[in-house]
Amino acid sequence: MREFSLPALYEVPSDGNLTDLIRRNAAQHPDVAVMGRKIAGAWADVTARQFLAEVRAVAKGLIAAGVEAGDRVALLSRTRYEWVLIDFAIWSAGAVTVPVYETSSPEQIQWILGDSAATLAIVESPAHEASVESVRAGLPALKGIWQVEADAVARLTAAGADIADAVLDARMSSAHADDPATIVYTSGTTGRPKGCVLTHRAFFAECGNVVERLKPLFRTGECSVLLFLPAAHVFGRLVEVASVMAPIKLGCVPDIKNLTDELASFRPTLILGVPRVFEKVYNSARAKAQADGKGKIFDKAAGTAIAYSKALSTDAGPSIGLKLKHKVFDKLVFSKLRAVLGGRGEYAISGGAPLGERLGHFFRGIGFTVLEGYGLTESCAATAFNPWDRPKIGTVGQPLPGSVVRIADDGEVLLHGEHLFQGYWNNESATAEALADGWFHTGDIGTLDEDGYLAITGRKKEIIVTAGGKNVAPAVIEDRIRGHALVAECMVVGDGRPFVGALITLDEEFLGRWAEEHGKPVGATAISLRDDAELLAEVQRAVDDGNAAVSKAESVRKFRILGAQFTEEAGHITPSLKLKRNVVAKDFADEIEAIYTP
Repeated sequence: MREFSLPALYEVPSDGNLTDLIRRNAAQHPDVAVMGRKIAGAWADVTARQFLAEVRAVAKGLIAAGVEAGDRVALLSRTRYEWVLIDFAIWSAGAVTVPVYETSSPEQIQWILGDSAATLAIVESPAHEASVESVRAGLPALKGIWQVEADAVARLTAAGADIADAVLDARMSSAHADDPATIVYTSGTTGRPKGCVLTHRAFFAECGNVVERLKPLFRTGECSVLLFLPAAHVFGRLVEVASVMAPIKLGCVPDIKNLTDELASFRPTLILGVPRVFEKVYNSARAKAQADGKGKIFDKAAGTAIAYSKALSTDAGPSIGLKLKHKVFDKLVFSKLRAVLGGRGEYAISGGAPLGERLGHFFRGIGFTVLEGYGLTESCAATAFNPWDRPKIGTVGQPLPGSVVRIADDGEVLLHGEHLFQGYWNNESATAEALADGWFHTGDIGTLDEDGYLAITGRKKEIIVTAGGKNVAPAVIEDRIRGHALVAECMVVGDGRPFVGALITLDEEFLGRWAEEHGKPVGATAISLRDDAELLAEVQRAVDDGNAAVSKAESVRKFRILGAQFTEEAGHITPSLKLKRNVVAKDFADEIEAIYTP
């Protein structure tokens, strides 16, 4: 199939903006908890009426601070309640939010604030403020910096006390549907980040159709979602706005180190995550079972869950014997895993990278279905996702209702719909190239099946051509290899080379456990064990699993274990965990050469 579309389920308002949502919620659901915020270590509810009042107070402060309609305001913070509050306050002041990753370097901050001509910056911490101050000389449009940890919310509220309600009401109605709501900068995997202009209409089209298609997951007064992804990422914004649109209760977590405890205390009905989160849940559970001497039981349970899920996709369904085994393991294993995920949820939505069929079937088999989706910053997050009632594991689902997915002659995925970005800020040539012929050219390679379910097989620019002329899409095998508990990252190489190789980094947490279990020296590291026969054999098993997904010509023949990690600080990965292949290839050129040296 070359093209597929679904009719829209949500009528996008002809005009208006995202502040209409919080005003509607306060009018229709005044006492419903729409936010959860941490106060003195405990979750406290924020009602729709309270949230609107707080947003209005901060918005008045922004107006008093000199923010004009259409101004760009930078927001640099971890994911927390104040992020959502300030985001809606910026919109309420008639301005445009420019999110900045809290891990951004001063150079990146200067580029984003300078390119967007941000007039105000709201940052989280003293360190963030120092980063902005260090490049302030190169930001002539910047008039001020407010810090959340220095009581920015209270100070803005006080500053806006004399702003009349009528003035704020006029500002809240000043932005129209086709005006920019936010400028979200891309990850910059192949160059400087580009600012994607997303309008209020794009968010209405995106979130309205997501909420309608996944309606059982967005029941007002019953459902809740815990956001632990970066709010600066477009996927995080989808969670934020969709939760407000429904509305359902939204909780924010700035640090995922204690994610298990946060899930247990907040108990969300819906989880949004990236594959690495679900891989960690599986690998941690398996490692714990092995440490407790229950590894064989866990593996049998996992096999049962996968078989049960696969049977659900057949006309016959699970056999009686499989149902009985599943019931036994549900009591012994599956219920405990669901408890780790908060105990109330039955669904999760995953994006950012392929989840893989094995994990997809495992989680559905334990009673926690992970609905895989696909999108880009330019598509306002999800442009395809699996429906809750008819998921197809191994695909990223059907197009967002009201949009079209087309497969070009060369296999590239093309998009059309109201949810798409308006263009790249200050970059007409890149905009014209990306939106050629009225279609957004994603740069991804994919296929559509007979039911309109999309599968992504790789990136056009990442296709490796070996010396023998074989085209290799690295994502397929990399994702399989990364599924092994010991593997942190994997980058396939081989462009112009006689065969495909791979650079592999090890997960430090699981390496420690593995080393202890196998009698290796205390404190052993990846570099000290990289030539260890047992470790090489274990990593080879991960590579063999990856090779099973591709042809012999595409399979990894040799690999190198690296002593260092791919880090954002070193420029190897983006804040959304995408590999910057050119940087990795440059920094580890000697390791790549060693793969091809006899």
